[in-house]
Amino acid sequence: MAAKSAYTLVNPQNGDLAFKIFTFEDASHFDHVQRLNYLSMLLITEGEATLKADFTDYRVEKDNLLCFSPYQPFMLTEAEGVKGVAINFHPDFFCIHKHHKEISCSGVLFGNIYEPPYVSLQSGERQSLLSLVDQMKVEMKNPELAQYDLLISYLKIFLINASRIKVAQQPEEKRSLEEGTAPYIIQSLKDAIEEHFRTRHSAGDYAELLNISGNALAKVVKSYFNKTLTGLIAERIIIEAKRELYLTSKAIKQIAYELGFNDEYYFSRFFKNNANVSPQIYRDTVGFAKEEEY
Repeated sequence: MAAKSAYTLVNPQNGDLAFKIFTFEDASHFDHVQRLNYLSMLLITEGEATLKADFTDYRVEKDNLLCFSPYQPFMLTEAEGVKGVAINFHPDFFCIHKHHKEISCSGVLFGNIYEPPYVSLQSGERQSLLSLVDQMKVEMKNPELAQYDLLISYLKIFLINASRIKVAQQPEEKRSLEEGTAPYIIQSLKDAIEEHFRTRHSAGDYAELLNISGNALAKVVKSYFNKTLTGLIAERIIIEAKRELYLTSKAIKQIAYELGFNDEYYFSRFFKNNANVSPQIYRDTVGFAKEEEY
């Protein structure tokens, strides 16, 4: 009997993908532009291909681990004998911002266009990561309540190990990007949103911070992310709101205030419009209250 090639967990609230592992025997799954609403990692075990990501082409090959942030466009072309395993996970399942201090992979594995979006592995490192993948597959077949906690633990270990490998490979000084170019604007925008999303919610705020016209910034964002700048800002606010609802017992009014909303009801409408569920229902089903039960 053939081994199962895909293992999937779905968010019961909205039916969206939460976590998935699948093997691929060629590059056909990735031969068109991917703009996924979750994080994605591809571990190439055989072959080689041209990776088109951000604004650059890279030649990737066996024992490369490719890492992509949500909505980061990428595709594989000119593939020759490519095989491997993919790991996809939604920020609702595992938020790299929430676990930043533990894994430090945000800006190392994901979201840094100053560096190539892949890690080169030695054969022992590849086998160590593939062993963790096998352990995650075992847990995904396990119906016990501890399934989620163990999956998160294995995923953390995977990310920590991959981050350490990439950090060891990075040069002391990052490659600089020419000011005013699209890559420079995108990286500057990511940095600005991360620093100011609690206090600056409008697209105009970021155009002003980056000293660029609103239309020019909107055009770059649409080209790169295929979404609006307002949508990007909202997404980062929602990630933080979910983090607070999940990890703390803070009143929703307090969370709203800390995220720059003076009106709790406006914040609740904003959350529901972007997360398809109210803050209270989110907390009751996946957040702090549920955590306290165990």
